[in-house]
Amino acid sequence: MLGRFLEIGIATADIRASVEFYERLGFSQAQTGDIWPHPYGVLTDGRVCIGLHQGRLASPALTFVHPGVADRVPALEQLGVGLSTVNIGGEVFHEVGFCDPAGQTVRLLEARTFSPPARSALETSSCGEFRALGMPAADFGRVRAFWETLGFVAEEEQAQPYPHLSVGCDSIRLALHRPRFFAEPLLVFADTGMPARIARLRELGIGRIERPPGVLDARTNALLFAPEGTALLLLCSDAAPP
Repeated sequence: MLGRFLEIGIATADIRASVEFYERLGFSQAQTGDIWPHPYGVLTDGRVCIGLHQGRLASPALTFVHPGVADRVPALEQLGVGLSTVNIGGEVFHEVGFCDPAGQTVRLLEARTFSPPARSALETSSCGEFRALGMPAADFGRVRAFWETLGFVAEEEQAQPYPHLSVGCDSIRLALHRPRFFAEPLLVFADTGMPARIARLRELGIGRIERPPGVLDARTNALLFAPEGTALLLLCSDAAPP
């Protein structure tokens, strides 16, 4: 229904600072096109692409590519999806946008906005392995049903390493968490050697590091904040959201 996952779009007021932050973490730049009128860059760790937009964007935005996206409009409307953006026709770059019941922004684009990166998924960054986009949701059942309607597959709710519900497709996983755990979206990374990784990040002075949310042990887990405000959850676990 949505096509192929492209990027997690993130708004930034200073794209240079954001690019440098992710590069220091070990992310690589992808070659971007000239689709967007604003400064735009893409960083990848081989498993996820982060699209940095120095422009107006409801952030973070789950972005997919579906050739013939105009044909998706009737199908989405039949499913009861309320479209907030419909840029179709004329000389415009075709784009459709909507939000899930928890307010998560989703974008469908006509074509890719950057070249496929050559980086291997085995080349992890200093954050470890990317696992999921963590999304706050008060009503797991309603959000789960919405994404299942769009073709995603949900798993059973898990208590470890923190309470979450995983919903995903073959190219992106969403880890729903309660707003009381953390009120904002999270980029979730995991590694069994995370304490050493966190210590190294502190040593290098990369980003602002704070205590992890909820009941997570502050000795082995952490929150890392990017210059634009994105929160990265660093988990000492091999059983994090897949």
